[in-house]
Amino acid sequence: MPNATSIKQHPRLQFLGSLLQDPRLWHLHRRSIAGGMAVGLFCAFVPIPFQMVLSAGIAVYFRVNVPLASALIWLTNPITIPPLFYVLYAFGCFLLGREQEPLHFEFSLTWLMQVLDHIWLPTLLGTVIAAVVSSFLGYWIVSCLWRYQVVRAWRSRQKRHAQAKLKHALRDDVFQQKHSSK
Repeated sequence: MPNATSIKQHPRLQFLGSLLQDPRLWHLHRRSIAGGMAVGLFCAFVPIPFQMVLSAGIAVYFRVNVPLASALIWLTNPITIPPLFYVLYAFGCFLLGREQEPLHFEFSLTWLMQVLDHIWLPTLLGTVIAAVVSSFLGYWIVSCLWRYQVVRAWRSRQKRHAQAKLKHALRDDVFQQKHSSK
């Protein structure tokens, strides 16, 4: 993965001007990571080419983590797309109350044009629902885990401070007992 500086200075991205200079696009904080997760998961289920460009553009627009949003679209890749979209097609058929048509998948534009008339609505419905649900779940899970980690670290810090205070108080008691007995 290229670093933020090389992306910001890439000649083909100069048309974006100062948009890529926003530090929120590259930093790791709760809102940026949760938002990048939501954008990346949403765009992973959008059945169009150039999902990475779409996810990066949406991430820039919403000022969330661009690298995470761009990386997550690879959940759908040439290996995972056929079974995933078949499941989403079946889910869409179920929701629409339609019978599934037997599909013999081929990686060709001809095959796609032949079956598109029959599969586009159930597939689109399945992918839209998967995109929306996964993006909300991704955002919520990251936010909850981040919050849990922050609370856990805060409690751990409080516990260490309390132990240090107790140790200091005991040391003071021992010191006072030694000097009061003289």
